[in-house]
Amino acid sequence: MSIETGQQAPEFELSDQHGQTVKLSDFKGRKNVVLVFYPLAFSGVCEGELCSLRDNISDFQGEDVELLSVSVDSMFAHRAWADKENLEYPLLSDFWPHGGVAKAYGVFDEDKGVAVRGTFLIDKEGVVRWKVVNPISQARDLEDYRKALSELR
Repeated sequence: MSIETGQQAPEFELSDQHGQTVKLSDFKGRKNVVLVFYPLAFSGVCEGELCSLRDNISDFQGEDVELLSVSVDSMFAHRAWADKENLEYPLLSDFWPHGGVAKAYGVFDEDKGVAVRGTFLIDKEGVVRWKVVNPISQARDLEDYRKALSELR
């Protein structure tokens, strides 16, 4: 079951593509968080989504908002993909325990072993204020992210 709007977002601690530890609580009281789960690096729909976020980064990362993306890929796969696609925002590795954070947020597909396309907007107090969960094959719409962020600010 997916985490619902109004619930406290589950805490996590994951490594980014540079091996740096990132915790949700790092942003508490300071920034809203756009948390984007995606199935796998180097895949077509994921590439389109994450490159679109890169191309519109000023809408999703700044003084009061942090963009964090999460997949079950290893830190090393994330680093290679980030270098290839010039992705500078954090790509967090939910590699081990496999999909543990995706499971905590209710967006892990047990049959496929990857996260579905779940996005959660978490406010500065750690509460989920908006979410969208799409199947693996269906890309998300950035306009939905923009609208949710504008309503939060």
